Amino acid sequence: MAGLLLALVTGFALWPRSPLNLSSANDLRTSGVLEQWQAGNVVVLVRHVERCDRSPHPCLGPADGITRLGSEAAVHLGAAFRALGMSDTDVLSSPITRTAQTSAFMFEQPTEAQAWLASCGQPLRDDVVAHKRLHRNLVLVTHSGCISDFERQTGFKHAQASEYGSALFVAVGQAKQVKVLGVVNEENWQSLLNKKL
Repeated sequence: MAGLLLALVTGFALWPRSPLNLSSANDLRTSGVLEQWQAGNVVVLVRHVERCDRSPHPCLGPADGITRLGSEAAVHLGAAFRALGMSDTDVLSSPITRTAQTSAFMFEQPTEAQAWLASCGQPLRDDVVAHKRLHRNLVLVTHSGCISDFERQTGFKHAQASEYGSALFVAVGQAKQVKVLGVVNEENWQSLLNKKL
């Protein structure tokens, strides 16, 4: 009985609850994010920024959109992605107002809306892989529930809910195998940029 209890406790302690937090420039390098990005092998699931209907901050409008504070965060996110390099990158967003606005502020223009980025669920992992083109990175602006779905489908069944503006980096190989590289939260991008990615 004691052996079984020890095995359960050890298994729980070693079980990865959430993807690696890539909060330093060194983490970005050692995780393979920068190398995989340069090769065009990365998909990034970005959670929309602060939403109006759950915040006391002033809204941009409409009520299902983002706050003014959120729009500033989205601009900073866009600068971070431009620092990584966007020449070989496709961008898609959920059609919901808050994700469309986040994407527009990030990339200074509207991006192509995809209904599957709002509904998500069981087919999400396969949908992500199907939309990833060879040697081109893919940025998907979506929702926390969708990111949670993806994490569950890739081995992180107990991951913490994503924060506003967080970015989950995933490598997709030529054989369509998926490897979660880690997460950058919105508040960590400035320090990463200051260290010259």
